[in-house]
Amino acid sequence: MRADAQRNQEKLLAAAAEVFAGAGVDAPIRQIAAKAGMGVGTIYRHFPTRSDLVVAVFHHQIEECAQAGPRLLAETDSPFAALHRWTDLFVDLLVTKHGLAQALQSDSSRFAPLHAYFLDRLLPVATQLLDAAAEADEIQPGTHPYALLRGIGNLCIGHDDDPRYDPRRLIALLLQGLRRPALT
Repeated sequence: MRADAQRNQEKLLAAAAEVFAGAGVDAPIRQIAAKAGMGVGTIYRHFPTRSDLVVAVFHHQIEECAQAGPRLLAETDSPFAALHRWTDLFVDLLVTKHGLAQALQSDSSRFAPLHAYFLDRLLPVATQLLDAAAEADEIQPGTHPYALLRGIGNLCIGHDDDPRYDPRRLIALLLQGLRRPALT
């Protein structure tokens, strides 16, 4: 893909993610087009169905989240702080995927590979972050990455139904529970 086409696709996927996060995956395509600064026809040319666009956005966000883990470890003094910042990105990903299952209901064959891709890309990152924090003696060893991601995912349930509920507070408490007790 040419560099300008790649930038346009990145711009479109970022706009769609932002619109989906605020309005769900049923948001009007014209709203996404306006946010991206392009025509509706351009979106349909690249993504003929809504589920094509939703899958592309989710795939793009999985990649961004996966790439952020090692970057955060490299630029943060504390592996635990990197883990905490990464979980914030992971929560953004989960909140944005609101409505994904409904959008793909008519094509469940597309959801299974996407879920597998989700796990294949994000479990190694969670493992790397947890291992680094344990090696730095910032958390107790033995936390299973799948259990952590699943727990965070479960805490995000209900976010859409109740504007008073912010899963980030409970997730922060969950992460604090991983901390190694202070030695006195």
